Amino acid sequence: MFTLVPSQFFDPASAREALAEVADIRETDRIGHIAIPQYDAVLVYATDGDSVLVDPPGIYGLLTRLPDCPEYNKILCSLAGGRLLVAVAQGKSLLLANSFPAPDFTTAEYYLFLSLNTLQLNPEISTVCWLTPLAEEDEMSLYRYFKSVVVL
Repeated sequence: MFTLVPSQFFDPASAREALAEVADIRETDRIGHIAIPQYDAVLVYATDGDSVLVDPPGIYGLLTRLPDCPEYNKILCSLAGGRLLVAVAQGKSLLLANSFPAPDFTTAEYYLFLSLNTLQLNPEISTVCWLTPLAEEDEMSLYRYFKSVVVL
């Protein structure tokens, strides 16, 4: 679980409270944070009490690689461990960074299209980028809706 907090509003002493406003966290969860300077934000995240706060969550990788997407509408996804991670930006403005349960690719597509619809972005004129490899049939499925599909 994670949330993004605008840098100007972030206080390390209240990181737990910031995350608790948007997610159910346990007393034993460890809270970490890492700056995302390109979006003037701080990623606040939790791990269970037994985990070490060494590796930031997968959304961090998406946020750092989002500028690698070639279009003005930057859409970057990752599908691993039954979760879809989605980050969307227009130019240098971050619009969305979220995680969804996705036990299969059809469910991942559903959440991807729901996200784009909510942001009023047209897939037909957009390129979708992926950090994780896609099966050939999954890539072909995306080509029915997107202008282009790129695996970074």
